[in-house]
Amino acid sequence: MSANAPVIIKRKKVIAGGGHHGGAWKVAYADFVTAMMAFFMLMWLLNATTEQQRKGIADYFTPTIAVNRISGGGDGMFGGTDIFAQSITVESGTGGTKNEDADKEGAAAAQVAALQDLEMDLLGQGGESALAEQALRHIVTHLTDEGLVIEVFDLPDAPLFEGDTAVPLAITQEIAALLARLFVVVENDVAVKGNLRAQSVLKLNNPIWELSTGRAAAMRTMLEAGGLDPARVARITGAGDREPAVEDSTSERNNRLEIVLLRSDI
Repeated sequence: MSANAPVIIKRKKVIAGGGHHGGAWKVAYADFVTAMMAFFMLMWLLNATTEQQRKGIADYFTPTIAVNRISGGGDGMFGGTDIFAQSITVESGTGGTKNEDADKEGAAAAQVAALQDLEMDLLGQGGESALAEQALRHIVTHLTDEGLVIEVFDLPDAPLFEGDTAVPLAITQEIAALLARLFVVVENDVAVKGNLRAQSVLKLNNPIWELSTGRAAAMRTMLEAGGLDPARVARITGAGDREPAVEDSTSERNNRLEIVLLRSDI
């Protein structure tokens, strides 16, 4: 009986390629969470910082502005050449032209760094501001190829001059005195330009050119009274209402003075 028992064969079905697939979604989810954290941090910074602080953050991440005063190789173990080592540069076979270019680049970087330091002192980005809080409301700054531009402008509730005159108010005199003291730390020449908001074309007496120039001249006088060397004043100009700072040409924001610390390396 045992010899006649049926033989039962069990076959198992094997499915190839059924490996583990549970890790890819975790990487994608982590990237998503990181992006959301960065987004909410950006929104918080925009809400928690002032215009001057945001300008400082933007300048820090701007690659066109030199961060270090001096850059270049060293004479250490990797054999780099210092940009200020004239004898080494000539002996390296590059001639005097490369050395002159390096000197110019170093001077330009030092100029930008000095103006950045002064801007930080003025706006308080590196600590306590040199200007009082009420005066600081009238100030914005930005670095350009020409130099450090300091805009001093009217506010709706706080003008800089008496009516349509070139007679400065107390807040303007305070700003000028503080700027003059701050300018002592650098040797850059100074340019002053007056700007005005647009007036009605029906206004009979509209001396925009004389008034904008007169206000620039008044700022020059106040800066010199505060200790600025008159020899450092490069130019005084009046732009009338031709260079509005905001889209609305009649806004009080267009009543402003631009004091520029000129770069001497260009």
